[in-house]
Amino acid sequence: MEHARRPEALARSLSRPPLEGLDWLGHRPSARAPLLYRLLLGFGRFVLMRVCAVRLEVDGRENLPRGGFIAAAALHRGWVDPLAVILALPVEPRVWFLGSAATAFSRRWMEWLLRRTGGILPVWRGGADVAVHVDAARAVVQEGGVLCLFIEGAIVGPPDRVWPGVRSGAGLLALRTNVPIVPIALIGGDQLYRGRRIALRILPPTTVAELLDGAPASAPDTRDELRAARTIVRALAARIDAALLELAPLVTDPPSKPRRWRWLTRLFR
Repeated sequence: MEHARRPEALARSLSRPPLEGLDWLGHRPSARAPLLYRLLLGFGRFVLMRVCAVRLEVDGRENLPRGGFIAAAALHRGWVDPLAVILALPVEPRVWFLGSAATAFSRRWMEWLLRRTGGILPVWRGGADVAVHVDAARAVVQEGGVLCLFIEGAIVGPPDRVWPGVRSGAGLLALRTNVPIVPIALIGGDQLYRGRRIALRILPPTTVAELLDGAPASAPDTRDELRAARTIVRALAARIDAALLELAPLVTDPPSKPRRWRWLTRLFR
């Protein structure tokens, strides 16, 4: 069973060759939210917040630009984190994720649903050239949408701070798109149970130039560009970590609090 979930095995099990980014989507990623997406979002909100009584506390919405920006988010500790970002941000311009195809397509019905609602531009580990993902990222922001990147690059790390091994992919896409970047601090998604609290803070927008502290832009496909990308994600991680220190008490429940429905943590694993 575990072997079937590996990206390579899942890619081989598909009925057609695995596609990435815009090639999989087949059209431009619109910033508009279609009706089916709105209905599913409303259903997800009802189940999460009413049935499961999960409390999502959000602040900083006044920091959001109008559209065409990157939302650089952390922490990513469970399946609920992308949903928390979607619920925290306006319905339009809609949020798109450059996300793991192995996770999103682990069940056939999930790929079927995502193809009809949009919202993801899939990435296969060891797949296409980075230019494919740059084109997908540019398409989202050019259409006025919001590109959400979880800067750690995987569901990994401690529950209260950004993973020290944070990857440079988000920094590279920020360099190539050169649009406003909104850091988002998110905590509480590592464990889910009835009544769980999740906190999300939208930080003031920044730019590549600010994160590089005035360093000149680097030429694409060079070591200097990779160093600049690492500098960007580390600067974002530092800002997010500072916010996480303040948010952690909001999601820390006393040991006496009942942890009912703990199976929610593993719901989509």
